[in-house]
Amino acid sequence: MSEVLELVRAAEAALERNRARIDDLNVYPVPDGDTGTNMLLTIRAVREALEAGEQDIIRAALLGARGNSGVILSQIVRGAVGGYEEDGSVATALRRGSDAAYAAVREPVEGTILTVSRALAEEAEAHPAAELPELLSHIVRRGDEAVEQTREQLDVLRKAGVVDAGGAGLVEIVRGVAAHISGEPLPEVAQAEPISAEAIHQEASRYRYCAVFVVTGDALDSSLLERDLAPLGDSLLVVGDTTALKAHVHTDDPGAALRAGTALGVLERVEIANMHLQTAQREERLSHGDADGGRMTAVVAVVTGEGNRRLFESMGATGIVDGGETMNPSTDELLQAIERTRAPEVVVLANNDNVVLAARQAARLAEVSVQVVPSSSLQAGLGSLLAYDSAADAESNAAAMEDAAAGVATGAVTIASRDVSVDGLRVERGAYLGLADGEPVAGGTSFDTVATAVVDRLLGEPRDVLTFITGEEEPELGPLLARVAERHPDLELEVHPGGQPHYPLLLAAE
Repeated sequence: MSEVLELVRAAEAALERNRARIDDLNVYPVPDGDTGTNMLLTIRAVREALEAGEQDIIRAALLGARGNSGVILSQIVRGAVGGYEEDGSVATALRRGSDAAYAAVREPVEGTILTVSRALAEEAEAHPAAELPELLSHIVRRGDEAVEQTREQLDVLRKAGVVDAGGAGLVEIVRGVAAHISGEPLPEVAQAEPISAEAIHQEASRYRYCAVFVVTGDALDSSLLERDLAPLGDSLLVVGDTTALKAHVHTDDPGAALRAGTALGVLERVEIANMHLQTAQREERLSHGDADGGRMTAVVAVVTGEGNRRLFESMGATGIVDGGETMNPSTDELLQAIERTRAPEVVVLANNDNVVLAARQAARLAEVSVQVVPSSSLQAGLGSLLAYDSAADAESNAAAMEDAAAGVATGAVTIASRDVSVDGLRVERGAYLGLADGEPVAGGTSFDTVATAVVDRLLGEPRDVLTFITGEEEPELGPLLARVAERHPDLELEVHPGGQPHYPLLLAAE
């Protein structure tokens, strides 16, 4: 499997280099600006599984798939692996991958990743005698042509003047593999075409949420889950086998989607994202990016966890400082991040009480105007970004963002590093410890029980939105989410992978 791992690493590297460009292209099926990110996370999940010694590439891709594009990519992987095992042929692998992708989509649309996958298979079949490096060169060249042709194959792409993001991502994967096989470095990333106003200003999905989850169990029937999810929205995908199903749906009722899943088995890897917010954030990012000179104030944020980094970037933070496990970056690291923004003014989000002093020191040393928002947690920092206006000055932004952060009630579930005894609550070292606004409220050996107590405390007063951010060790949230959705039907739920250490779960109530 070592050679397979190297191929996956090469594919991941190619996607990583092009992630931002692919995200910017994303206007279909909804303009939420995350296709490159979702495809990258799907491939990364395969790489991490292989590095951990797992052998089942198909299952790793299925469980790690993110978003619509990631789920379709997981099916291309499934078909390609089965095809290659069938006769060791690249052509068969690509054909089976394309067939599996088409079969996964209820209403296949041309001018998408599906069309590109078929073009790759056809090109491989047209060169049966070619040596592998030459064959891959042909396939990459045909892939580039197929991606360019999507611009005229789908109305929304033609009107926006862009190519399909999923197809572009698929070709980058093949380009990375081809470079590794030929022993050549990845080509330099081509200068991206300017994104037109038509591509930036796209109508949001008719549905608000993108819900993705895995159902595990025995004798699972994908048709039953698909039947229950179909009336809830669109962009429906249900793939997998009798022991694990991956579901993706755009819906206004993610709670109903989760209940459909729990009716069949155990829910894992739940992710719920507000697509309307993502669309607005994409539009803001592309409309006021550094290139157009419209940015007055940039945001530098101290963050830990790869998922949290992506969340902050998606909400407008252009400078990210890795806080590490202790959230304790140096003044110099903060100062360098401020300078790298090249913005006239900067706001720094501390996101931890320990960072505030170093952030203020960096602000004094900076050659531009810098304001520090003393946000005490990642959750508060994310909440503050809802008030960020890149065209406003730093002082106005800092005031508005600090007010927004103050309106966020925060919760967390961590592992007690020592015995805790506070106001009659006793928690033994190694047990789960639940916190609400920094104060211990629950403890015990059951994650679900402790997390439920924290959620109940946060929802003790009316809230509009409850956000769950999962940690490095992702907990099983299915039963908790289903209960919350049932008890609070008007509450908006969002679930995001954060990847932070020490805290299996962070929560924010607004």
